[in-house]
This record gives sequence, structure tokens and C-alpha cells, in this order.
Amino acid sequence: MTKHRGTTEEKRALDAYIKLMRAAETVTANAQRHLARAGLTTSQFGVLEALFHLGPLCQRDLGRKILKSSGNITTVIDNLQKRGLVERRPSAEDRRFVAVHLTAAGETLIRELFPRHAAGIVSELGALTPQEQEELGRLCRKLGRRQG
Repeated sequence: MTKHRGTTEEKRALDAYIKLMRAAETVTANAQRHLARAGLTTSQFGVLEALFHLGPLCQRDLGRKILKSSGNITTVIDNLQKRGLVERRPSAEDRRFVAVHLTAAGETLIRELFPRHAAGIVSELGALTPQEQEELGRLCRKLGRRQG
């Protein structure tokens, strides 16, 4: 509960925000412990997961998928490329277009990690009933689609 002495509206919103952020941080930390053991950041895992499920993508599209800026996504991909998990390939039709692809090592790693990742999330969200999980999803989508 917030200790802010503002209006009822401010206190209610701040209290909800604090609970949302604490819950997100706790669930994320618990569900993603396996990523640290694999030497991956959340963003790096997000890139591997997107490429695994969607196929090759350009950096801009990857950045949009995992909600990272163009500068940040470049660093994430650079680091994955240094580890031999992804590679950049220019398009045969338009050399200005460069797609990011999983390497064999990247695909092996994401195939190994993704089931543990999914199981961790299922475990963490198991504190909620199926209906509560659906309601949480609906509310988060509503918040996420709101224009500032």
C-alpha cells in the first residue's frame, strides 16, 4: 500500500501500480532463473524465442516484438552473434535488408530452454485460477493498448 498522501484516485492508482510491478518482477525472476544459468538476458531469450517461433526477422521487427529500441536490439543481436547463436544475412533481392537467423547452436539452445521457460511461467501463474489468468490477460491487454 502506498504511503502517498494524495487524492483517493492517486492512492488507488499508485497502490495498483506498485502491486503490478512487484508481481511482474517476482514472476519474472522466478520463471526465468534458467536464463541466467544459460548466460542469457531476458532480451536475448526474447530474440531467440521470436526467431524460433516466427522464423528470420529484420532487427526492426525483432525490436518491436520484444519492445526494445533500435540501439538496444542491435546490442542484443551483436552479443548473440558473438556467441554463435544468431547470424545476420543480407537479402539476395535487396542487400539493404538484413535478416537475423538462428544458427544451429541457437536453435539447439532455444529448443532446450523454451520448455523450461514455459513450465516456469505455468508454475508461477498457477497461483491464479484459469479464469483469473484470463482476466489478468484481459486487463494487461487493456493497459498495454492505452495511448498515453
